[in-house]
Amino acid sequence: MAATGARFPTTVQDLNPLFRSGILAATGNPAVANVVKQYGMRLGASRFVAGESFDEAVRVLRDLNQKGFRTNTTLLGEGVQDEATVRTVVDEYKRDLDRIAQENLTTNIALKLTQLGLNLDPTLAYRNVSEIVSHAADRGNFIRIDMEDSPLVDDTLRIYQRLRADGHENVGTVLQSYLYRTPDDLKTLEPLHPNLRLVKGAYLEPATVAYPEKSDVDRAYVDLAERMLTNNPFTAIATHDERIIDHVRGYAARHGYGNDHYEIQMLYGVRPQYQLDLARTGQRILIAAPYGPQWYMYLMRRLAERPANVIWFATNLVKR
Repeated sequence: MAATGARFPTTVQDLNPLFRSGILAATGNPAVANVVKQYGMRLGASRFVAGESFDEAVRVLRDLNQKGFRTNTTLLGEGVQDEATVRTVVDEYKRDLDRIAQENLTTNIALKLTQLGLNLDPTLAYRNVSEIVSHAADRGNFIRIDMEDSPLVDDTLRIYQRLRADGHENVGTVLQSYLYRTPDDLKTLEPLHPNLRLVKGAYLEPATVAYPEKSDVDRAYVDLAERMLTNNPFTAIATHDERIIDHVRGYAARHGYGNDHYEIQMLYGVRPQYQLDLARTGQRILIAAPYGPQWYMYLMRRLAERPANVIWFATNLVKR
């Protein structure tokens, strides 16, 4: 089916790419890192992070479930460089899945393959994610393989395809609309009838591989969303962009796609009132609520997404 190519006008609310680049560049500044890591959780990082331990996260996940939201969680951190640490991550995810089942939470797991050894050996990463996916299947749960920056896309998709070829059905992955390659990646995956999450993309990428203009990213997102809804059994629309959400919901309604066919996914702490308002309309909503002590990079990405987040965080810092 042909995509509509819907256009969304740029407004003063749209993210300034220079602002975003500046915040992301600042993440490597030791002075910035020291201040944020020292005071961040007390000054508001807990708005976006469900806790530093899974015990803390369980309380948040349970509260979200009681409000009518589905949830997922992830152990924050990426780029693990030694096998011993990789093993601790695998074991923690398996314990999390056990606890989710014990607590009867409506929660699944999202994970990054660089946590599971992708930078060391793709075969190691495959063995580890396969172990977690099997553990989840035994507990009736689902694993989402997050997408990372562009050099890792090929390995990530190969591992996802291998999991599916090996008979794992309770696993999905993520595509990013800002990458030029994504329409071709979607075409490659479509024969698998995949469960996919669509995001815009949060990594700082060069213009050689990703759209530098927000309007192009948004247009690509809408085209991909319509294609996924039309061709795939289930699609996760992950965005806080109200214009895109309205467009997708309208498209879904016109074509008879209900909550069994797609959901809106949003981040914990980002536009919480809007999340509640959507849920009250009967829309299926999943809230992603990550946890863990390595929350610094995640927080900085959230601050980079909206100038208002930086103003809010800086105000708390000044008040301390």
